[in-house]
Amino acid sequence: MTSSEDRPAADASPSFRLAFVPGVTPGKWVRVWQERLPGIPLTLVQVAAPEAPATLREGGADAGLVRLPVDGPGLSAIPLYTETTVVVVPKDHLLTALDEVPVEELAEELVLHPLDDPLDWEHPPGLPALERPATTADAIELVAAGVGLVAVPQSLARLHHRRDLTYLPLLDVPASRVALSWPEEHTTDLVDAFIGIVRGRTVNSTRGRLPPPAQPKGKAKAADAKPAPRKAAAKSAPGGKNARGTAGRPKGGKGTPGAKGAKRGKPRRRS
Repeated sequence: MTSSEDRPAADASPSFRLAFVPGVTPGKWVRVWQERLPGIPLTLVQVAAPEAPATLREGGADAGLVRLPVDGPGLSAIPLYTETTVVVVPKDHLLTALDEVPVEELAEELVLHPLDDPLDWEHPPGLPALERPATTADAIELVAAGVGLVAVPQSLARLHHRRDLTYLPLLDVPASRVALSWPEEHTTDLVDAFIGIVRGRTVNSTRGRLPPPAQPKGKAKAADAKPAPRKAAAKSAPGGKNARGTAGRPKGGKGTPGAKGAKRGKPRRRS
């Protein structure tokens, strides 16, 4: 069990450390984290696949993108996806004539099995080498030198790509599964938030107990501002007079159109 000294202090600024093994690309989940939790930095910690479980148990990371199986107790894991297994061969190898390689085609080939092989072989295919390469990268270097072939998850073939090599899907063989793992006793709010991200939950459906992100000050002030009261319409003066002090229809007179030059007619004589 990890001691409390190995964990960040409770009053420290919140942060999240995510371990990941070679071949796994956490970029899309990191971008979602930065959009949803911009005030909490996420630090990536790259570790070798065999060392990932120990890194999580010892507090070197809060969670990790690892390859299954995760050995030993104390770790939770959520499988995320399964990779295609491929065989890495020189570009001029006879197997390149095939679109997919049945595992039986490797029976007479020297097949390298590095010590960090992420594939769980029950019976490794091909002829064994005298010595096992220390890492997958070393094995691919040997393939480039014309020494044997190697079967790996497709992401590792891409990671160690070389111009003089290619890779082909390998049929009827174990596949590598990638999972999110974290210490069972340290399922924190931030771990729960990242679980929601990798599971594709939306912002509204995320089950984490984190507070919603604060609004920018400018928007908050705009929301709190109250509209200015509208001016009351001018009331009519008593007696039906308007604001200018006149009532009813304007009468002819001084200053009134038609008043100047107006004549009064003679009264008509009664018959």
